[in-house]
Amino acid sequence: MPARILVAVVAALLLAHPAPAADKPLKVFILAGQSNMQGHASIATFDSLADDPRTAPLLKDMRDKDGKPKVCDRVWITSVGCQGNAYDDLREQTGKLTAGFGAFGTEGQRIGPEYLFGITMEKRLNEPVLIIKTSWGGRSLHTDFRPPSGGAFEWSEAELAQREKRGDDIEKVKADKVKATGVYYREMIAHVKKVLGDIKRVAPDYDEKQGYELAGFVWFQGFNDYVDGGVYPDRTKPGGYDPYADLLAHLVRDVRKDLSAPKLPFVIGVMGIDGPEKGKKPPMANFREAQRKPGTLDEFKGNVFTVETAPFWDDELDALKERMDRLNGKLDAEFKKDPKLTREAKEAARKKAAEEQFKPEELKRLKAGVSNGGYHYLGAAKILAPIGKAFAEALVRQNAPQQPK
Repeated sequence: MPARILVAVVAALLLAHPAPAADKPLKVFILAGQSNMQGHASIATFDSLADDPRTAPLLKDMRDKDGKPKVCDRVWITSVGCQGNAYDDLREQTGKLTAGFGAFGTEGQRIGPEYLFGITMEKRLNEPVLIIKTSWGGRSLHTDFRPPSGGAFEWSEAELAQREKRGDDIEKVKADKVKATGVYYREMIAHVKKVLGDIKRVAPDYDEKQGYELAGFVWFQGFNDYVDGGVYPDRTKPGGYDPYADLLAHLVRDVRKDLSAPKLPFVIGVMGIDGPEKGKKPPMANFREAQRKPGTLDEFKGNVFTVETAPFWDDELDALKERMDRLNGKLDAEFKKDPKLTREAKEAARKKAAEEQFKPEELKRLKAGVSNGGYHYLGAAKILAPIGKAFAEALVRQNAPQQPK
């Protein structure tokens, strides 16, 4: 082969596969929150991305040449909170990023935002990445993740009166609350510090001379606070979730302090359940506003960002799910009238009713697109995948070299 052709071939290969940036530190990103950070999207819903031109390109990134979930070459992950019962389990799951780091671990075969987050980072950053994921389902900011500077949990007189009315031991209730307050904040910080103290345990290719950089924190949580009328009695009124906004600001401050990262870029995923239109009404509108509030504070300008997740909601898929839920509710009521019905008979009745009330393409879309409830973004990869990408893009912009003006 002539020398000039060989040089051209080598140059083309280098452009297609840039050399690793060996002199750059390992980029470390922390992903934290509750069940939607865990992720309840079954890999069985991947195909649903193919039918929408907005998400079809993502599917190509999510699968390898054999059609299996992609395994990232240069993104490692350590995750706690997603195995066992996915509520209080502290077992760790590690490895190269792929599907199966969602709720219930590899057995669940689910993804959360971490999957497209890591895939996007691998594409956009020419350097290795480590994701530290700490997420537990059903956890609140007002108690479980309560940051130290947020102070003690404050009981409302109305809630205490209600507890007393139903016969609860008030002193025990208060003591239990003190014991639970901040538990998962501390577990989160402890796990991050443990990983950073021995990175090679999780990322074997890590070069200690290269070092690491805490490059971003993503917070995706809110449902338990959103539905808690006892803690937020004025949640249907403007400002009803202000205590949540205050705690969220304390969370940013305390995470930065405890990790010695005073300017750590912080992304807040604004709850998008029910989509843009339904979310304009209280209490959802008020809760979203509370999640946006920390990003407007002067002390956080330029390093705390909000990512709206409502635009990724699928109204049509949600409507189909609601129709199916109503149908199943009606059938369940009918089944109770005849306790002798076998499971097979019930399933046959469900199948017949569904085929009568839904078009074949609607049933196909439901089966391919939904694997959980609306509070878990329908367990839809079509929704959670672009959310993960959006989180990554928000942080990529902060890690990109600044262009001269």
